Amino acid sequence: MDKLEQYRQVIQSLLTEYVKTPVANGEIESQLVFDTQRDHYQVVDVGWDGYRRVHGCVLHLDIKEDKIWVQHNATELRVAHELVAMGVAKEDIILGFQAPYAREYTGFGVA
Repeated sequence: MDKLEQYRQVIQSLLTEYVKTPVANGEIESQLVFDTQRDHYQVVDVGWDGYRRVHGCVLHLDIKEDKIWVQHNATELRVAHELVAMGVAKEDIILGFQAPYAREYTGFGVA
């Protein structure tokens, strides 16, 4: 299996496992959004917490130029560390939510 296909499977597996744990409060559904042609992967929470509407992206990963970009993480999941545990090289993980000048200090890729 080539690297791109491996990374697609790793991301989809990670996010699929994440949504198996239900949101603790409210009537909130975690939805998987996979665009495998353009390599965008998200978890979106949708529903109601009492009278408050809940709708938003909680996890967003992309694959760009054979690297996994963690664009957004509003969870307690240590996504980059989980990816490493699943066999992804640290230098192939870019913390997109970190400023470009700070990425060299993260221990992950710098792109």
